[in-house]
Amino acid sequence: MRKLVLFFAILTGFGCFAQTSISGNVVDEDGSPILGANVVIVGRSIGTVSDFDGNFTLQTDEVPPFQIRISSIGYTDIYKEVRQGTESFEIILGESQTMLDEVVIGASRTPERIFESPVSVERFGLRDIKNTTAESFYGGLQNLKGVDINTNSLTFQSINTRGFATFANTRFMQLVDGMDNTAPGLNFVLGNLVGMSELEVQSVEILPGASSALYGAGAFNGILFMRSKSPFDFQGISAYFKTGYTSQQAAGDNAYYDFGIRVSHAFSDKVAIKANFSFLQGEDWHANSIEDISNPGATRVNPDYDGLNVYGDEVGTLLNFDAAAGLPSGTVGSAFVTRTGYDEAVLANYKAQSVKSDFSFYYRPFADDFEIIYNGRVGRGNTIYQGASRYSVKNFILQQHKLEIRNNNFFLRGYITSENSGESYDTRFTAININRSWKGDTQWFTDYAQTYIGGRLGVGTGIMLGEDEAHALARQVADTGRLIPGTSEFESAFNRVISDGDVATGSKFIDNTKFRHVDANYNFSYLTKEIFDLQVGGSFREYVLDSQGTIFTDLDGPISYNEFGAYLQIQKELLDERLKLTGSVRYDKNEFFDGFFSPRLTVAYTAGENRNHNIRLSVQQGFRNPTTQDLFIGLNTGRSILVGSAPDNLDRDIRTFTLSDAGRALTGRGSVDIVGREAYENAFAENSVDIGNPTAVNTPLVQPEEITAFEAGYRAQLGKLSIDLSTYYNKYKNFISNVDVLVPFYGEAGDGSLSLLALQNGDAFRYQTYTNAPVDIQSWGATIGLDYRIFGNFSIGANYTYADFDFDREEFPDFRTFFNTPNHKVKASFGNPELFKNFGFNINYRWSDTYLWEATFADGQLPSFTVFDFQMNYAVPSIKSIFKVGGSNILADEYFSAIGTGAVGAIYYVSWTINN
Repeated sequence: MRKLVLFFAILTGFGCFAQTSISGNVVDEDGSPILGANVVIVGRSIGTVSDFDGNFTLQTDEVPPFQIRISSIGYTDIYKEVRQGTESFEIILGESQTMLDEVVIGASRTPERIFESPVSVERFGLRDIKNTTAESFYGGLQNLKGVDINTNSLTFQSINTRGFATFANTRFMQLVDGMDNTAPGLNFVLGNLVGMSELEVQSVEILPGASSALYGAGAFNGILFMRSKSPFDFQGISAYFKTGYTSQQAAGDNAYYDFGIRVSHAFSDKVAIKANFSFLQGEDWHANSIEDISNPGATRVNPDYDGLNVYGDEVGTLLNFDAAAGLPSGTVGSAFVTRTGYDEAVLANYKAQSVKSDFSFYYRPFADDFEIIYNGRVGRGNTIYQGASRYSVKNFILQQHKLEIRNNNFFLRGYITSENSGESYDTRFTAININRSWKGDTQWFTDYAQTYIGGRLGVGTGIMLGEDEAHALARQVADTGRLIPGTSEFESAFNRVISDGDVATGSKFIDNTKFRHVDANYNFSYLTKEIFDLQVGGSFREYVLDSQGTIFTDLDGPISYNEFGAYLQIQKELLDERLKLTGSVRYDKNEFFDGFFSPRLTVAYTAGENRNHNIRLSVQQGFRNPTTQDLFIGLNTGRSILVGSAPDNLDRDIRTFTLSDAGRALTGRGSVDIVGREAYENAFAENSVDIGNPTAVNTPLVQPEEITAFEAGYRAQLGKLSIDLSTYYNKYKNFISNVDVLVPFYGEAGDGSLSLLALQNGDAFRYQTYTNAPVDIQSWGATIGLDYRIFGNFSIGANYTYADFDFDREEFPDFRTFFNTPNHKVKASFGNPELFKNFGFNINYRWSDTYLWEATFADGQLPSFTVFDFQMNYAVPSIKSIFKVGGSNILADEYFSAIGTGAVGAIYYVSWTINN
């Protein structure tokens, strides 16, 4: 027992000191409680926040005398001297300050004001959640400067900063109470589909740009921190209820519901628990584009039609009618023909839903800041995910379980994240295999060819049809027996296909992938603060891929691999605490690649007699490991086959293809097996084939991506005006990218004979490879934000973001950057949290420039758009309630955030929040 106590004493700072207990109440000049005021010990990583009634309690082993700072957005900071072991304060905050005085932790892993942060950082706190115009706090993040949200679904929004994003945003990390919220098999964060209830959120911080030096490979383009409320500080029962409707031209007006409850109780100063539950349901944004992206203007009349949100028509072949009929070349010709598809509306599950629950147990064995925490989170949801295809994600489950030991100087946490794909399926393969269920491809194309030839020659009628008439007749005959949506036969085939995980006959994808993660951090500053502040830490992660061959090449069993890292940070303040120098370095090692060092150096200087100007400079190197899909994917998307480039993955992906009549004649075989390695070692660059100059290409295997990032910034607080300006320049090396190639079914690419005949006969298939761009890529940008308090309590804000990139497209014509970010964005806000007693309002405006969207599903130009959001709220303190009426995109000016998604319409809501 003595040894155990000694062990805990070492962890908590080499000794258990007498407790200092600080409590109090924070109000404004009118006596109204201030929710979410920060109470922080000056010079220490110790603090708390005030609750709904403005009350706070802080226990610490810090020995008096020392100072605490009380701050909140819109108010002047107050410092109080703590002189004895038990102190109680009545705090009255006067108006003045801006959001630059908010305290953040993520930028340096230690509390500091945004004003003094050495890198760009955005914060969204309790007051922001209350006043957000969006239907959810997560949606409200898109009003922060430099932050992009791509709306994939009503329940799936993807956050990104500084470009290079798709919905599968593997460059951006999201931590929920320190746990990586990434879906292990999908490789990206599913927005807040299975995240945190807004009742539970204490604050959200976003660091734009690379943060690899402290947070590892996943924090390559930015990182989001979501922190929950402590059950010791926020007790009682709170709840909210929202209802309203979504409005979209394609889907009409549909009901929208969102409900949540939080229960928290501290049984003593040692034991506390909390639990949360939330439920959201609504109609998803319908995607109904029938445009043929590859052949603009084409309709179903065209034999090779391939509609954007029409599936099943990806299956096509080159029909040489002359060869099939034994006619001289040029008699009736040839044509590329596709099967008749089904609209997404009859294939997708548009019943969007998100169900989140979590439970936490807190134990403070010494009744001080030393805590032992268990946290379990389970989320289930329905959404639409757009990747290489459009996936109907149904009853998807993500769960996380964490055990953490921590105090104000250290933490040690271990957690597991696992996913279950539930009843999710690929809408494209649903259509493909419904078609095949009533008539196989070979028979369908045979019927088509025979009818077309007969029609053109006038067989049986003596009337020779024109090309268009013959194609229409051929499709009509080939489609005889086609299953019609709404019939019992169609529903039976549909249910059978989406329950089948074999891509040859079904469309269900199976994924039970998980990862185990351990990380730790120790802040030695309480020992070294006379010299500098010192932190060290590290992490370990093991992946276990388990898709039963439906996503990865793991048909023979799960695939496991691991990675680890360690970091060190030193921070020093000089010149009367005006100059802050921070140096960090991290080493990471993935078992498939060499280790990598990520250093960061920042300099921040606070100038002015009133310390109201801050200049910051930073430079860092970072890296990004290839994802699980980059390495081990083996997936047929209909239009192409995706093969990851881990060395032992190449020979596990084996596909069987049927040869054309000409191919059979050349090879004497009816089919051929193609191994994934062929995509990397025996293929043509697709771009070269498109321009009529087939060129063989050998694609190198993927390696980690590297970045060197430079940032400069300036912040100023000029009375009621705050200014935040930043600019950055990024240089990428080994930029992870995809290259589309065509694999010939016979011959060797570049042989000048047999492989060219394969292309000519349509005996080739598109593969997507995972590699690195051999050219240097640069990106750069800037943001400026202005916030001003006018006419008393009115606030007005505006920000502008510029982003761009460059690379030598002539040198690498097949490379697609997936930059997916407009050059120009403008956002503005206007509001008053208390226009009159207990009543507030807020308006948000967003404008986005037109830009090119590139993704594996489809490419295209996105038009510019303008959005207005609005809310007004009324507080009733006697029942601790806030009532809100608002809407997102209130003018219902629909817009697209990607090619292929449903247009984002309007959401109108009313809400009632109690005791939050």
